[in-house]
Amino acid sequence: MDVQAITRNVRMSAQKVREVVRQIQGLRAIQAQAVLAVVPRKSARIVAKTLQSAMANAENNNGLKPETLIVKSAVAGQAKTARRFTPKARGSAGPILKRSCHITIVVSDS
Repeated sequence: MDVQAITRNVRMSAQKVREVVRQIQGLRAIQAQAVLAVVPRKSARIVAKTLQSAMANAENNNGLKPETLIVKSAVAGQAKTARRFTPKARGSAGPILKRSCHITIVVSDS
């Protein structure tokens, strides 16, 4: 049985989050938590929180044991980009792209 958790509109680019979620795909959920605990990146803390939510969903809503869960997929997709502008020479404007992403983690018991 597949159970998922989604964190939406995280104020970080999907590219930065993908580097962390690639490390936990296919691992056991408890082992993935241990890996995320030692990764020194802000995105690792957000992914760990999403993984914890997916494990809690599996335990509380479906009665699955946390020891049996495996991270089936972990995806960081692009969300809306806030566009800002900074002044440049001769009255022109340079764009600033403030990117955000959605994090989806699916855990399975088999």
